[in-house]
Amino acid sequence: MGWKKYLVLGILFVLPITVYLFFASGVNQFAKLPQLNQQVVLLDGFVDQSGDAVSAIGKISILGFLGQDALSHKAEVFNLAHKIYKKNYQFEDFQMLFLTTKDQDSAVKALQNEFSQIADPINFKVGFADVDALNQVHQQLESPFPLDQLGGSSYVYILDKDAHLRGRTDSEYQEFGIGYNAANYAIINNEMNDDIKIILAEYRLALKKYKSSRKK
Repeated sequence: MGWKKYLVLGILFVLPITVYLFFASGVNQFAKLPQLNQQVVLLDGFVDQSGDAVSAIGKISILGFLGQDALSHKAEVFNLAHKIYKKNYQFEDFQMLFLTTKDQDSAVKALQNEFSQIADPINFKVGFADVDALNQVHQQLESPFPLDQLGGSSYVYILDKDAHLRGRTDSEYQEFGIGYNAANYAIINNEMNDDIKIILAEYRLALKKYKSSRKK
């Protein structure tokens, strides 16, 4: 019976190490969310309600298009608020940024008031410009999903801190993997939620390594 005792002890000792190495290697292998093109997405001409320029550079951004009818996209905004924003808005380098036209100021204020009942809107940003500027930004994404006639869309996009488009190349729920249909609960709750976790973990890991190297 002695050898069985040592066998059990050996398994109990080795198993946690094996599990740790498995997950550690998994993090290194899968912690990168693919970059989908080489374009830097610039938001030229867009300003917030205070008149300050808005930008996707320096932030992990969820980028969406409200167009000339902001309130018609309320359901998509609130899907994102509940499933994505509420979990991540306290990450200082995260923002949810929607683009709209200058005539939508009152509609945006109404949207922000309702949004604040879900979560602190500190990192919920809106940029204002004209329809041409909306189209120019959308063209930079090289998305297969066009804007509607009012410059709006149900699809949102993940940009990294360098304003590069990130995401998956295919999807279980839509024809193309680029972008996420915020009107589809399954896409937001499953695919986008997972992808946001990956890109945030990627930056947290990079920050942790940077701080560790600084201490040395």
